[in-house]
Amino acid sequence: MTAKLRMFMISAILLGANTRVIFSQSTPGNAPAPCGSAEYRQFDFWVGRWDVYPKKKPETKVAQSLIERLYSGCAIRENWMPLKGGDGGSLNSFQAEDRLWHQVWTDSSGAWVQFKGKWNGKALVVEGVWPQPGHPKQWTRMTYTPLGDGSVEQAGESSDDEGKTWQSSFDFIYRPTSEKSAAR
Repeated sequence: MTAKLRMFMISAILLGANTRVIFSQSTPGNAPAPCGSAEYRQFDFWVGRWDVYPKKKPETKVAQSLIERLYSGCAIRENWMPLKGGDGGSLNSFQAEDRLWHQVWTDSSGAWVQFKGKWNGKALVVEGVWPQPGHPKQWTRMTYTPLGDGSVEQAGESSDDEGKTWQSSFDFIYRPTSEKSAAR
């Protein structure tokens, strides 16, 4: 079994029983890159090493985050590292089949949440059900917006009425990590 096939099998197991893995018999050199279309680049603005601040307290750093493009450009992995515990991460990938971005989040609390959404021309927006204490069917919507200064805003909203109304739940600004703060 090749390393690539083994990685596909492990990924399929980790992503669940409903996952379909599609293999191609194309030979290298004559086939287009599997994740080469422009849609796969829509979330590249988030790739980087970041210091994260609440929008309302722009001088209070709350986390660091490392966002990496992986697997020949087919996925983006987030490593969320808050300064006061609660670390986690996500794996994000555009799926040509449904033309949507899919995100799977897991963290140190044991949460496992699946989101999906799309680029709306200005931001990438994903949503999914993220149960919270007392709110077992709460929806969460996250909007990732590239800003003109090279930073990224991640705004979160929640809904307890299946998306009819939304309330702001968090609003972070990701700023590129400076060399000084990365050394800390």
